[in-house]
Amino acid sequence: MSSQDAFGRALAAIHEAMLDDARWPAAAGRIDEACGIKGSELFVTEGPLDAPRILFAGMYRRGQRREDLERLYLENYFLIDEAIPRWVQVPYGRVVHARDLYTAEELKTSAAYNEAFPQADCQDGLRVRLGGPDGTRIAWTLADPADSEGWRTARVAMVTRLLPHIGQFVAVRQALVRAEARSATVTSLLDSTRVGVVHLDRRGRILEVNDRARAILRDGDGLSDRRGTLRARTPGDQARLDELLANALPASDAPAVSGSMLLRRSSVLPRFVVHVKPVAAPRLDYGARHVAVGVLIVEPGRLHRIDPEVVARTLELTPGETQVAVWLAEGKGVREMAETTGRTEGAIYRHLKQIYQKQSISRQADLVRLVLSLAE
Repeated sequence: MSSQDAFGRALAAIHEAMLDDARWPAAAGRIDEACGIKGSELFVTEGPLDAPRILFAGMYRRGQRREDLERLYLENYFLIDEAIPRWVQVPYGRVVHARDLYTAEELKTSAAYNEAFPQADCQDGLRVRLGGPDGTRIAWTLADPADSEGWRTARVAMVTRLLPHIGQFVAVRQALVRAEARSATVTSLLDSTRVGVVHLDRRGRILEVNDRARAILRDGDGLSDRRGTLRARTPGDQARLDELLANALPASDAPAVSGSMLLRRSSVLPRFVVHVKPVAAPRLDYGARHVAVGVLIVEPGRLHRIDPEVVARTLELTPGETQVAVWLAEGKGVREMAETTGRTEGAIYRHLKQIYQKQSISRQADLVRLVLSLAE
C-alpha cells in the first residue's frame, strides 16, 4: 500500500469517528497502519500546565482500546512522570521523542520510563501537543515503530501530516457532545435543535438543512443561502469557506479533508464556529445527488439557555462561583473568563475548587453536566 493510500484510509476513518467516537479505536488502528507504529494514545487536558486535569484519556493498540494500560499509567505513574512538566512547555505542533524529555540519569531511574513504558511499547515513541477548543490541550503520543526501521523521515512526515486532523477530530467531537449528539449519523444530525446542520452535494450545493440552520441562513447574519450555495458575509470569510469546501470536495484524487473556521457576524453576537466535514459517497449512485459534505454551524452560548439564578439557588453558589459555572457550561475557557473579568486564571480556578468542594465533584466536565442538567 502506498503512503498516499494509507493516509487516505486513515483520514477517512478519522472522518467517520467524528460522528461517533465509538469508531475512534478503528481510526486509531488505521493510523497505526499508516505510521507503521504499535499504537497511539490520545489525551485531552485543561488547567495549570504543571498539574493538568485529564478530560479524556484513551490508549489504543492495533485498533483496540487498552483500558488496562490507561489504568496502569494514570493510577501509578502520571503524577510522578518526570517528562510531563517538560512536555507541557514544548510548543504546540512540535514532535519530540519520548526519551528526549528525560535526563540521562532519568532514562536509567525513571519509574514511568522504565516500568510503564516498556509494557505500553512506547519507550521509543513520539509525543506532540496541540491547542484544543476552549483552552483545552490535546496530547497525542505515538508508540514505538512496529519494525526495525525506526523513526525514518517518511514515518515522521506521516505523523506530521495527520496532526491537524487529530485536532479537527477533537473539535468536532466537542461540538457534537455539547449539542447532545454524541453518537450520530449524517441523517440523524438533521434532528438536532442545538446546532445548525447543512448537507451539500458534490458540487457544493445545498441539499438539506435542519431547522436551526434554516433560521441562521434566513437571518443572513454571517451566513446565508444564495441561490443554493452557502455565502459568508465578508469576502475574507467567503474565501476561507471556499477553501474548506474545496478541500472537502477535491477535484482530483486527493483525499477529502475536513476543516473549521470562525465566521464573522454583523451583530455583536459571538462568531459562528463552522465545521466542514466530508461524507463518504456511495460508489454507485447513478448520478443521483447525495450528501458529500456536512456543515455544522455552532453558536457559542446558544446551545443551552442557562438561568444563573436557578444555578445559584440550586447549587448554593456565590455570585462569582455562579458566573464561572455558567460560563464554563456555555463553552468559555478559564483563560477567556480571566480576560473578560480582568482577574487572574488562579482566581478562576479557586472559584472552581470551591464549587467542586460544595458539589463533591472533581472535574470541569462533571460541573458542566451538572449545570446543563439545570438548563432549559
